[in-house]
Amino acid sequence: MSNELEQQANNEVEANEEIPSMEDLFAESMEVKIGDTVKGEVLTIDDDKQVIVGIEGAGVEGVIPYNEISATPFDEITDVLNVGDVVELVVIKQIKEKENGSFLLSKRRVEAKKVWAELEEKADNNETITVPVTRVVKGGLVVDAGVRGFIPASMVENHFVDDFSPYQGKELEVKIIEIDPNENRLILSHKEIAAEQRQKERAEKLASFEEGQVVEGKVARLANFGAFIDLGGIDGLVHISQIAHHHVKHPSDELTEGEDVKVKVLSVDEEHGRISLSIKDLQEGPWDNIEEKAPKGAELDGVVRRLVDFGAFVEVFPGVEGLVHISQIAHEHVATPSDKLEEGQDVKVKVLDVDPEEQRLSLSIKALEEAPARQEESNDGFRKETKKRSPKAGQKKARPQNRQNNNTSDDDSGFTMSDILGDQLKGFSFDDE
Repeated sequence: MSNELEQQANNEVEANEEIPSMEDLFAESMEVKIGDTVKGEVLTIDDDKQVIVGIEGAGVEGVIPYNEISATPFDEITDVLNVGDVVELVVIKQIKEKENGSFLLSKRRVEAKKVWAELEEKADNNETITVPVTRVVKGGLVVDAGVRGFIPASMVENHFVDDFSPYQGKELEVKIIEIDPNENRLILSHKEIAAEQRQKERAEKLASFEEGQVVEGKVARLANFGAFIDLGGIDGLVHISQIAHHHVKHPSDELTEGEDVKVKVLSVDEEHGRISLSIKDLQEGPWDNIEEKAPKGAELDGVVRRLVDFGAFVEVFPGVEGLVHISQIAHEHVATPSDKLEEGQDVKVKVLDVDPEEQRLSLSIKALEEAPARQEESNDGFRKETKKRSPKAGQKKARPQNRQNNNTSDDDSGFTMSDILGDQLKGFSFDDE
């Protein structure tokens, strides 16, 4: 009897409990709104590569499409989600055709929200991030920063880049230039980082060079004023005056781009990031052993390099110039060197004197030329040509006689030339050979 009464009481309690209708359940599901963040338990993973979850507290199911599973790349869904996992999801939209009022959900967007918040904080603090390049496009590089980011072509490096294909899969440190989560816009730049890295590397490289050091390099490029030498990530300048001991019209006359060269460090300017180099300092000096190459009395071939009022400078060896004084250009009087010579002219010269310490050569052109015949008047009144004679041994020169014209000189014979030729020899000089 007691059992029957207990069963009757239970039936009355169950009868008094309210059984929720489908309308009640649907009304409860309406509390889930677009954009809400909800928790869902993974119920199953179907063959369409989508995840079915139950939304906690709503009594409805939701679907996570494959492309909304994660913000980071994955191979298998089970690498990210498994049955029984409870995860945060954002409601994308309601699938109204479903009888149970199912919702389209996204785990990726929840992760993205967190990523955007972190990125905004880093941008405010001027922090850098490291991102992998996922794709090379015409305008620049697409990267994965937890969300899609973009590096414009002009912000990849601090120099022009023709081909971006080597950047595929490469990790780059970048700064955040522009961020807008609402527009999913994230613009990044590697240019500033590259410039800072290059400056740091350059400073370290500069510090490794010392004045007087001999190093090897490669001719990077040529300019009118010299040659830039690549010393392994940093360029040094060989001024045109430091390429060779002889005169160089243009660096391309002596060097070619890509050529390997040895250079001497003349100076290092760390403040301005400059290295001055020399090639000629490693070559034998043009004046070395000059007394052997150009001894006194030697006859040499030369080229007239410069004309000045007092003579001509003639190059007899690369980098070695000697002076032909105006009085040594010709036997006859020379008013100006340009009357007899021109720059670039080939000439033969004789070494009159050599001074290695002062690096001076005295040269003569006329010493290699036959002296012109002179004219003397015979007793019959006719002039005859004679060569200049030297006095015989023991013979004294005749004393100069008083003449009305004081601007005269003595002949070896003792007669003044003005007495013989009158005004014809004014301005002429007859020096001994």
